Amino acid sequence: MVVFEAEIERFSRMGEKTGWTYVFVPKAVAQQIKADCKKSYRVKGKLDQVNVSGMALVPMGEGDFIIALKTSLRRELKKEEGAVLHLELEEDLDFKIEMPDDLELCLSDDPQLLETFLKLPKSHRNYYINWLNTAKTEVTRTKRLTQIVVAMDQKMTFGEMIRSNKS
Repeated sequence: MVVFEAEIERFSRMGEKTGWTYVFVPKAVAQQIKADCKKSYRVKGKLDQVNVSGMALVPMGEGDFIIALKTSLRRELKKEEGAVLHLELEEDLDFKIEMPDDLELCLSDDPQLLETFLKLPKSHRNYYINWLNTAKTEVTRTKRLTQIVVAMDQKMTFGEMIRSNKS
């Protein structure tokens, strides 16, 4: 378990990360959590007194990482930009995102669709699954399932699918 303190920061303009609230995890600390890793990985532990698991460390280059802090987590912490956060973190080896049954059923109608999905990098599969699982209504979930099936038919990454649906 690595223990450190970090100030909550916010990106003003940073491409797709514009507006994100986060804590910076310097290379030295990230190396203590998971040595020689330069890709995103999951951690668990405590932010102040709030237990967390499955939080992504996102690489920022030069070995440094950030942890994005959702609004709901910041409310629970009762902290915003500029506040100092006490972190106790370790790699979360138990974290797995399972494919929802309805997604597997839709993709298995055509073996090529499921194969295309499984060939995607794990991070892209997770983007699709998390996006599907955050649907608040059955109508939205059904619409998203349809969009995923079409994306797999066209061999799209998650970002490509999102951009194509906005136009």
